[in-house]
This record gives sequence, C-alpha cells and structure tokens, in this order.
Amino acid sequence: MEPDGLNKRRTTAARLLKGGVLLSALMWVLPAWAAAAGAGEPPALLGIPVDFLLFAATLLSVAVFHHYTLRVALIGLAAIAGYQFLFAGFRAGPGFGGFLTHLSHEWVILSNLFLLLVGFALLSRHFEESQVPAVLPKFLPDDWKGGFLLLAMIFVLSSFLDNIAAAIIGGTIAATVFRKKVHIGYLAAIVAASNAGGAGSVVGDTTTTMMWIAGVSPLHVLEAYVAAFVALFIFGIPAAIQQHRYSPIRKEPPRGTHIDWSRVVIVALILAAAIAANVAINTGFPALADRFPFIGAAVWAAILLGAAWRRPDWKVVPEAVKGSIFLLSLVLCASLMPVEKLPAASWPTALGLGFVSAVFDNIPLTALALKQGGYDWGFLAYAVGFGGSMIWFGSSAGVALSNMYPEAKSVALWLRHSWYIAVAYVVGFFVLLLVLDWHPNDPHKPSSTAPVAGAVK
Repeated sequence: MEPDGLNKRRTTAARLLKGGVLLSALMWVLPAWAAAAGAGEPPALLGIPVDFLLFAATLLSVAVFHHYTLRVALIGLAAIAGYQFLFAGFRAGPGFGGFLTHLSHEWVILSNLFLLLVGFALLSRHFEESQVPAVLPKFLPDDWKGGFLLLAMIFVLSSFLDNIAAAIIGGTIAATVFRKKVHIGYLAAIVAASNAGGAGSVVGDTTTTMMWIAGVSPLHVLEAYVAAFVALFIFGIPAAIQQHRYSPIRKEPPRGTHIDWSRVVIVALILAAAIAANVAINTGFPALADRFPFIGAAVWAAILLGAAWRRPDWKVVPEAVKGSIFLLSLVLCASLMPVEKLPAASWPTALGLGFVSAVFDNIPLTALALKQGGYDWGFLAYAVGFGGSMIWFGSSAGVALSNMYPEAKSVALWLRHSWYIAVAYVVGFFVLLLVLDWHPNDPHKPSSTAPVAGAVK
C-alpha cells in the first residue's frame, strides 16, 4: 500500500498536468476565433484579447498549483508566446524575428532583475548571519507593544532587505519570542509589515526594484511610505494585541550572541553598489541603460569583493535561481501583453490593482503597469506591494512565511483573523490620495516595445 504522501503528490501532479494540457489546448482552439475576427483584428472573447485570457489563466494556475509555480509559469509563457507566434504576432513584428526583437529589448531588464534577485538572496543571508536579527528582540517591551515594535522592526528591515527575507527573519524571531505559538493574524501582520516596508524603497521589494531598473525615480517610489506608515498602525496594533492575548512575548536573546560587524559592512557595501550604479547609469550615462545590466553587475562585484572577507552562503543560490526564473517568466509574459487594451491608468485603477494582487502575483502586474505608463508610481508601489498581504498567497513573502507556518495556508482563516489588513490598505491609500493627490509621473523612459511598422496587431 502506497503512503498517503506519495498518493497526494501524484494526485497534485496529475492536476497540474491536466491544467497544463488545458492551458495549452486553449491556444490551439484560437484559429477559429482568429478566422471569426475581422481582418487585422486580434482574436478576443467578450471583448477581452486572448493574450490576457492566457495570462490570467497562467496567474490563476500559479495560485492554485503553488507547489509547482515554476512549471506553471513556463507552460504559460510557452502558451502565450506560441499563440502570438502562430496567430496574433508580436508587438515588435511577426514570427520568430519579432520574438527575437522583443527579447533584444527586454534582455537588460530581465538580466538586471535576475542578478539582483539572486544577489539580494545572498545579501539577506549575510544579514541573517550577522546575528543582528538575534539581538533585536532584547529591545522589545514585555506587553503588546513588544509585538507591535517587532512588526515595526520588520517594516524597517524590509526597506533595505528583500521583503521575503524580512518576513522570514520576522517569522523566525516571532517563533522565539512567542514560544512557537504565533497567531495566524500576527503571521498575516508580519507579511503585511514586510510588504509595507518594502513598498517605498527601491531595494525593498521586487516590484519597486523593477520600477527602479526601468528608470522610475526612487523619490517617486518613496511617496508610498505615506500610506504604508498609516497602514502599519492600523493593522499592527490589533495584530499585536491579538498575539499578546494568544501568547505573551519573551524577549531574551540566546546567550553568547555577538554581532558580526564584518557582515553588516558587506550588506552596506552591496546596497551602496546597487544604488551607485543605478544613479550613475540613469543620470550620467542614460544611453547605456538599455545596453548592459550594469546594476546587477555592480551588485555581484560587491558580493565577490566581500567574499574575500566573509564567505557568502552559496547554498541559497540554487533556490534563488529557481525562484528568479519563475518571476522572470511572469515578467516576460507580462511584457508580451497588448497594454494599449488595458484600462487607462488612474487612481481607481491603481486601487483595484491592490486587490487584484491579493489573488494574482504582483510581479507581472507591475510589469504591465510599467509597459502601460501613466501611473503615479508611489500609488502603484503601495497598491501592488501591500495589497498582496490580504491573502497568504498574494505575495512571495506570504508564501515564504506560510511554508514556515503551514497552518497559515487557509484563505478563510487568513481573512477571518486579519481583516484589518484590508481596512489598512484602503485607509492608507486614501490618506496618500488626500495628502499628495494623484499626479501621474512623466514617462520613466521611452517604450522599447512600441509597435513597429509591419507588426501584426
């Protein structure tokens, strides 16, 4: 008799295979739609371009088959690229030549993002091994305010670490100070704090890093902190009180804990390299920005330089590479979308994207918005960055923390015990709107994927 675990894995694999077959089959029924469409008009269903339907199916499959996200993303990318190759054509031109032209426009952004994602995984491990997270709890008060201050610490950590790393560090500290009894509402608050803290920093979240690489000013992204600070208090206080009633704090750090200042310096060196390279390229040599991934290369130069001082934990690289390929697959899918068919950029659209990001991954949503343009980037950074906190699989930080705490993998329990996160999102958004008003930023750079003469539309 086979173990239940093996049967469950086989059942899930079978569901994934069926989903992949269904997604691929959808691509092959499109010739009928194409024949029914008018000459020069792309196929559509109920007025929605088929490209978006395939993209939505891919994102929905990512949410359902969250244990097989990489395979789902690659199947979706193959379906979208195959459909455009055979029926709709690419924005840069028809056929294989159009696809190669599209890749030639996107390779620098994709390379920069890949190098940064893997590099920041090493940066996060440097910070963790510096023992700073182990020392932080001794500064926490003994009552519910200690739980709130821990969320504030996670918020600050996420401003210069990846929000996934901040959530994992926060979850590790919470397991210690709350004796491994962490309320689901507080777990959701850890995710929300990491997402809110990264929303206003170009090195704090993959979405904001994408904006930065694309040429969006860090000052435009910084505006998101107006909403994020408000949201932190709205969700942080009830979550801390909730956790204190469930399991009070115990803040003693492990004996013999000493900060490794060398690793702290290496973290600062890597961040400084990323910032200096971005500023130099986008202000001093903007013509070179689309020719080589200078920012990612600068980060890795700093990592290799620091390796002579403290050896990085190279064991994190394979998993970071796998996760990066998954995210880049979704970004490439988003880059293939006909963004001219999207609703016009506005503050209601940005508000809605926050709710959408709770169900669909915020990385491709950000890629779509960058292609479309016309947004106030501070509003968008807050919406797609923080909005995913409303459901456990709505952000990578939520998925990572839920892997540490499997009991959090329940949409019903997450919504029931962390309803205040949705309230915090809406209130924070409208405070930002009231304080700064909606002011679409100038184009961050000319679109590199504008339709060219002869392109199929």
